[in-house]
Amino acid sequence: MALSTLDPKTALIVIDLQKAIAALPAAHPIAEVAANAARLANAFRARGLPVVLVRATGIAPGRTERSFSRPGAPLPPADAADLLPELNQQDTDHEILKQTWGAFMRTGLDELLRSLGVTQVVVVGVATSFGVESTARQAYEHGYHVTLATDAMTDFSAEAHENSVVRVFPALGETGTTDEVLKLVEKI
Repeated sequence: MALSTLDPKTALIVIDLQKAIAALPAAHPIAEVAANAARLANAFRARGLPVVLVRATGIAPGRTERSFSRPGAPLPPADAADLLPELNQQDTDHEILKQTWGAFMRTGLDELLRSLGVTQVVVVGVATSFGVESTARQAYEHGYHVTLATDAMTDFSAEAHENSVVRVFPALGETGTTDEVLKLVEKI
């Protein structure tokens, strides 16, 4: 669904734009994705709208055949969870640490957004079919209006990205480009 409007209390949620994840091969250039996310963050900050920076700092408990914590697996570098410097994290930003794909599970994100009066979220980041889609689904299930800036996200495969953008996101909310979202932010 094309973009129509942003609520007066819209928050930007940036998913996993951190050093270790950004270093992985991606379907779209991570520099462009990060630059678009940074443009959105700057615009939200300029309007006094919440910016939520989400970092993955572990994995969900439970059995998985594709664990990143297998015995003998190399340990990630100490700065693996550091946010990309392009995001220019500010003191006014909110930071959420997560151990699951979605940013709402056991993180306090819903409580934070509600305390700020947020009714709509714009979700961006990496990976489209993992963290971004999971967070968008959870936001939808929590009753938020959901918007997704599709050129401020990427995936590890073009097919997975395309599937989320074309098949899943239209059922959850509105999609558009960074420029289209920025035009709506200017109206708030």
